[in-house]
Amino acid sequence: MITKLKDRGLLKLNGADVQSFLQGQFSNDIDALEEGKVQLNAYCQHQGRIIALIWVMKKDDGFYLSFPSDLLSIIVQKLTMFKMMSDVVIEDISDQIIQLGLVDEVLEGAFSLNNRQSVALVDSIKGIEISHYENWSQICIEKQVPEVYLKTSEQFVPQVLNLDIDEKGVSFTKGCYPGQEVVARLHYLGKAKRRMYQFECEGDIGIGDGLIVSNSKSAKASGVVIRSVKSLGKSLCLATIEVEYKDSEIRLDNINGEIVSRIEK
Repeated sequence: MITKLKDRGLLKLNGADVQSFLQGQFSNDIDALEEGKVQLNAYCQHQGRIIALIWVMKKDDGFYLSFPSDLLSIIVQKLTMFKMMSDVVIEDISDQIIQLGLVDEVLEGAFSLNNRQSVALVDSIKGIEISHYENWSQICIEKQVPEVYLKTSEQFVPQVLNLDIDEKGVSFTKGCYPGQEVVARLHYLGKAKRRMYQFECEGDIGIGDGLIVSNSKSAKASGVVIRSVKSLGKSLCLATIEVEYKDSEIRLDNINGEIVSRIEK
């Protein structure tokens, strides 16, 4: 299955200082990134909360950054501000390159995201059969690939989205980046009270919707929907929830209050 990854911005960065620059900006170890791989990175603000989740891909001497397009202006502004006098060129190629999501498919030059999904950057989709985007989104939920949009920006530290598990989205040995002290302190001295899980619901679920646990002591919503898709009459989603209450009765924080059930994997 191949689908067009709609609503994603794409930046190309190159220059003599580009690798060291990105190493000092993102949560994962850019120096360890291999060509042909997608590396998941959190771009955090100083309090350790994620502004955007960025797929970083390396090809030749350049780096490609893919993330939701509603965060494009914010990311460009932030990268431009921090590059200062570094030899780094930032180019917005969102309208020049088509991003494709592949599931159980092989395409020359594609970047592997996980054991089922990969990303291809192409000039044209001529001759390529394009599937529905919902199919890609469903696999992202099944593979627990998180996302951060403008609506959910600066709400989560990396641990809440499970980026610390097997260090798939954050390195604890790479050195400094914005918010690193907060993220490291939680890793070594604390424990994440919320984590991301997969859920299903009979009702409609939207990104940023709140989840409520009736017996939670939290003053605010007990969780937040990260991404969602409709499949076979049900809504599937990734959402954060208080770990202590992950198997309690959970409802959408709306007028209908539909029950949301965790899917165990």
